[in-house]
Amino acid sequence: MSASPEYATFHFHALHHADQPLLLPNAWDVASAVALAGAGYAAIGTTSLGVAAAHGYPDGRALAEVRDATLALALRLNGRLACPYTVDIEGGFGGDPAQVAELAGELAEAGAAGLNLEDGLPGGAGLQDPVRQAELITAAKERAPGLFLNARIDTHWLVDAPPPLSATLARAESYLAAGADGIFVPGVVADDDVSALVSEVPAPLNILFTPGRHTLSRLAELGVRRISTGSLLFRTALSAALGAADAIRTGRELPDVAGGAGAVLGYQEVQRLLGE
Repeated sequence: MSASPEYATFHFHALHHADQPLLLPNAWDVASAVALAGAGYAAIGTTSLGVAAAHGYPDGRALAEVRDATLALALRLNGRLACPYTVDIEGGFGGDPAQVAELAGELAEAGAAGLNLEDGLPGGAGLQDPVRQAELITAAKERAPGLFLNARIDTHWLVDAPPPLSATLARAESYLAAGADGIFVPGVVADDDVSALVSEVPAPLNILFTPGRHTLSRLAELGVRRISTGSLLFRTALSAALGAADAIRTGRELPDVAGGAGAVLGYQEVQRLLGE
């Protein structure tokens, strides 16, 4: 049974202020979202890379096709999950404030409890002007005030030499003043940097989990309130598919389909996940 949209939104906000940080696994389709929700996670996010790639498109290009696929996934998740879900909308898919506001409204009507809006420009062409980004945030919040708007700051993402943290904090201040509910800074890995952001950002801080650099317990100690997996699960699943195909080709043993730890889900299990 899914919760009412109003309760899901209220609960999703509350999860950012709980005793432990919210671990947010990111799904790329209905099956992955339903499976993760069924595994007991408190909330589910979508990954823009996973959604785009699953439909044959690159991520972060502000493509109308990916916007449509993202909204369609949000609509298909409505009523399917026993937990809240939040939707990654890249930088608003190139929309102006009115268009981003319209998308936020559509997501709220679809049952989403939150959205993730980044300030990286399409194609890795730098960062959005912070004044312009603040306008997008304000427009989205005015249209869908109940959604938890996670403002992603890309100062440390896919860059060789990130600017000082002061530049990130200045953007955070502007986005919170515009109405953002939380701040997401992917690419930050050093404890000192995470600690400084927690100390200076007066809102729940979201960090992208980096294997080999982060642990959930350490991020919790530092005061992080939300930990996202981003596209990690999608990329892991894709790698596992390649590995399984190669095992068949080379005659290596595949994971046990019949059961046990790490077993591959059976055909009927997937059917049951999706309601049969």
